[in-house]
Amino acid sequence: MNLKRVVLLAGALALLAAAGLYGYRAMQGQELPDGFASGNGRIEASEIDVATKYAARVLTIPVEEGDLIEAGTVVATLDTRDLEAQLRAAEALKRQSQQARDEAVALIAQRTSEADFAAKEMERALVLFGKGHVSEQRVDQARNQRRTAEAALAAATSHRASAQEAIAAAVADADRLRDLVADGVLKAPRKSRVLYRLAEPGEVLAAGGKAVTLLDLSNVYMTFFLPTDRAGTLALGADARILLDALPGLAVPATVTFVAPRAQFTPKQVETRTERDRMMFRVKARVPDALVAQHVEQVKTGLTGVAYVKLAPATAWPDWLESRLTKAGTGVAGAGS
Repeated sequence: MNLKRVVLLAGALALLAAAGLYGYRAMQGQELPDGFASGNGRIEASEIDVATKYAARVLTIPVEEGDLIEAGTVVATLDTRDLEAQLRAAEALKRQSQQARDEAVALIAQRTSEADFAAKEMERALVLFGKGHVSEQRVDQARNQRRTAEAALAAATSHRASAQEAIAAAVADADRLRDLVADGVLKAPRKSRVLYRLAEPGEVLAAGGKAVTLLDLSNVYMTFFLPTDRAGTLALGADARILLDALPGLAVPATVTFVAPRAQFTPKQVETRTERDRMMFRVKARVPDALVAQHVEQVKTGLTGVAYVKLAPATAWPDWLESRLTKAGTGVAGAGS
């Protein structure tokens, strides 16, 4: 009985030793050489809140959470009947102002003719007065008629200008209302995935109320943190690789597009005390758009992994950070996620 226990114990120790040796060799095979740095992070994408410009009732929300939509896709429609009525009133006012302008133009033509006639009458009266055929009173009457005709012409001209300004105001108001009616149809600004559906038909949203939140799939990246001694030598545009926990064997190429201008404390999710004690810089490694487009159906945010960056441009990537994606020259988080 004792011999059997000894044999079992020896076998278990042998298995543990073999597993330890395998793990050690695996770790040695994935040892990060000099000239590189790494940090834990997660896949992220910019969020877009599609919100209302004014308070209105929601008529339809034709998208569901998780839908992949193209730029220009309608994500919500609002009740714009009140605005449409105001638009019709503004257009009617514009037509009324145009009619008033046309009447003013016709009146100007009439007043111009009357002013011309009064001016000629004044000239004839002065000639006859000089010859003694008419009295001074007749000259004064002709002068008064000319002044009256000129004043009437000036009033008609002013009326035309007022009508023209009324037309401009009505056109501007109609354009404003037309834009507001158009804003009642909320559209996706770019290709994206619906992250949250925040409203339902029948709800009244205040101005700025969110209808849906979208994930901008044109900007997929991993955010991670590097200590000062590493971030200080990291250049914008440096090559990067991403290994996701879900696909540890598939290296996804990326490019460093952002390094924070000032250091900060390490986030809470970093558990080791030595890392928490250091000041860290936030870094973004963006995955190229080409492969995102190729694997857009698989793009998911929130996936955790490790980002590796090249500090020395001349250094070659280790074999375990190369994959069919990196060798193809394009890569994206969507391919690995």
